[in-house]
Amino acid sequence: MTDKIIYWNTDSTIIWLTDSFPLKYYGLLFAIGVLLGYSIVKRIFIKESVPVETLDTLFVYVIVGTILGARLGHCLFYEPAYFFQHPMEILLPIKKIGGVYKFIGFQGLASHGGTIGVLIAILLFYRKNKINLLWLLDRIAIAVPVTAIFIRLGNFMNSEIYGKPTNGNWGVVFQKDDLIPRHPTQLYEAFAYFLIFIILQFLYKSNLTKRGDGLLFGIFLVLLFSARLIIEFFKENQEAFENQMPLNMGQILSIPFIIFGVLIILWRLKTRQVNPIV
Repeated sequence: MTDKIIYWNTDSTIIWLTDSFPLKYYGLLFAIGVLLGYSIVKRIFIKESVPVETLDTLFVYVIVGTILGARLGHCLFYEPAYFFQHPMEILLPIKKIGGVYKFIGFQGLASHGGTIGVLIAILLFYRKNKINLLWLLDRIAIAVPVTAIFIRLGNFMNSEIYGKPTNGNWGVVFQKDDLIPRHPTQLYEAFAYFLIFIILQFLYKSNLTKRGDGLLFGIFLVLLFSARLIIEFFKENQEAFENQMPLNMGQILSIPFIIFGVLIILWRLKTRQVNPIV
């Protein structure tokens, strides 16, 4: 039987813009994902006759919430001891190497923290602008998986957050670390998020979610974090402390989101039975 192994050793840097400032695949793909997500929500706003200016302001809130939440999430969930001793490195893209601080970019962003950051940003935007919160969450939920796809592709380009050994003659060898064929879990997640985007798009166009009452958001939470929970079984733990845990940190953090999503779905379906669409 022919081996089906891909040897992966791509340089994470596309080009050095200056001697100390690199343009990396991760940052580029992250930006592309965000802009595509923005474009999707913009089309929805236009379709539903919501002023695009509202989205432009929301976009700033979401970007700040995503980056701050993802960064703080990584620092608090995965490496709290280190970052409590190096607080400057939490919000600055630097690291002390050989006694000198060097620009390295933000190496460490947690998607669960990013999700929390986005939700807080949307709540702050809602309080200031009084837009329908559940309607807004339903619409943004459609775009989030697209952004997540490109973030995971960025992880693949970086040869990070990869899977456990396949124990067979297939998989991806991330040559930067070792010569073991592994599950390309970054690609598993990217494909799962693509399917979730297709499902949410279909539901958005159906009568099931036209109300904009949070049902689509609940479905999004269940689908996305269930996918994350399952794929984590094939993924290497990010930190050593997770090796002694029955579920890793990514799975533990996914469970509350799944439960919250289920509760929203049950709540909205029950409400609809009491107040059906006439």
